[in-house]
Amino acid sequence: MDATSITVGLGERSYPIYIGPGVLSMIGADLKARQSGQKYGIITDSNVGKLYGNKLLQGLKQEGIEARLFIFTAGEGSKNLETIGQLASSLAQEGFDRSDALIALGGGVAGDMTGFLAATYMRGIPFVQVPTSLLAQVDSSVGGKTGVDIPEGKNLVGAFYQPQAVYIDTDLLDTLPQQEYRGGLAEVIKYGVIQDSSFFTFLKNNHKNIKQLEPGVLTSMIQRCCEIKADVVAQDEREGGLRRILNYGHTIGHAVEAASDFTIIHGFAVAIGMVAAAKLAPRSLDQGTDISDELTGLLQTYGLPTTIPAELNVERMRKYLLADKKTVGGRVFFVLPDKIGSVRITDKVNVRDVDAVLSNAL
Repeated sequence: MDATSITVGLGERSYPIYIGPGVLSMIGADLKARQSGQKYGIITDSNVGKLYGNKLLQGLKQEGIEARLFIFTAGEGSKNLETIGQLASSLAQEGFDRSDALIALGGGVAGDMTGFLAATYMRGIPFVQVPTSLLAQVDSSVGGKTGVDIPEGKNLVGAFYQPQAVYIDTDLLDTLPQQEYRGGLAEVIKYGVIQDSSFFTFLKNNHKNIKQLEPGVLTSMIQRCCEIKADVVAQDEREGGLRRILNYGHTIGHAVEAASDFTIIHGFAVAIGMVAAAKLAPRSLDQGTDISDELTGLLQTYGLPTTIPAELNVERMRKYLLADKKTVGGRVFFVLPDKIGSVRITDKVNVRDVDAVLSNAL
C-alpha cells in the first residue's frame, strides 16, 4: 500500500497502521491480499454512512470482495449494549460466521462498538479500523480498547481486542465538523505532554498549518501520535502500568463529559481534564513543575476549553470519578505531568485539591 506505515508490535498479533491521503481507495486491494474474512460487514453510523459507506462498499466489491453495510444512529447515545445486540442480530440474519470479518468505519463510537462486537460475535471474529475523525485516527482506533457505555459510566463494558489493520485516510478529515476536529487536537496535544516535548513544540510552531489541514503537516502529526501510542501499547497492551499514561486528562475529563450528560464532546472534556491534572501536579508530585499556564496557552491557540463549566455539579463529577474504570479499590489514579514530555501516575492526590479543581478554585 502506497502510504506511510507504522507497526504495532504485539508478536503474532502485530498489525500495520497506514496513514496518508487517499488510503480509503486502497483498502479493498489490501484486504483482498490480507484475506482476513470471506465477507465483510461495514459497521458505520448514519452520518458517516452517507458520506463514505457506499464508497467503501463499492471499493470492496470492485476487488471481488463480498460486503454488507450496517448502519446505526449516530451519536454517543447509541454506544450501548442494546445497539450491540441489534447489530449482532443483523449479522446473524445476514449469515455472518467465524470466517467473516468486520470493518469499523467512523469515529470513536463506531470503532469502540465494532471492536467490541467483533470480540464477542461468534466469540471473536477479525476486524479492521477505518477511523474518520481526528480523535479516532490518533487515539481510539489504535491499541485494541473496545467497549460500550452503561448508565453508571463510560466504557465500563468492553474488551481488549486488537484489529488486523488500521487505515487512516487524512482526506476524510475534510468533511469532519470543525468542532470535532478541534476536539481531536486535544488528544494530539496529550501526546506531547506525556512523552515528547519536541512534538509539543512542533504543535506550537505549526498551529496555522494544522488548523488549515495542510496535508504534509497533518500526516506528520498523525504519524507521530500513532508512533507514540504504538510504542506504549507494545510495552503494555492491557494497561497494567505504562499504558495508563495515555489516560492523561481522561480521569477528570470523563467525569466532566458524563456530568454534562455528554453535551461536552470528548475532546473538549479531555482538554479541560488535562489542565485540571496539570493544576493538581505541583501539589501532588515531588519536584513537579507547574505546566498549566503553558498547556492552557496551547489549548487556547487551538480553540479548546480549559476550565470546567461552573454549572456542572461537583458532587456528580465526584461520583463519576469514583466509578471510573481506572479506579482500583476505591482509589482514584491520576496521570499528572511533572514537566512537558513526562508524566507520573499516582493515587496520592489530596481530596480537597480535587474538589478545588472541580470547583475551579485551584
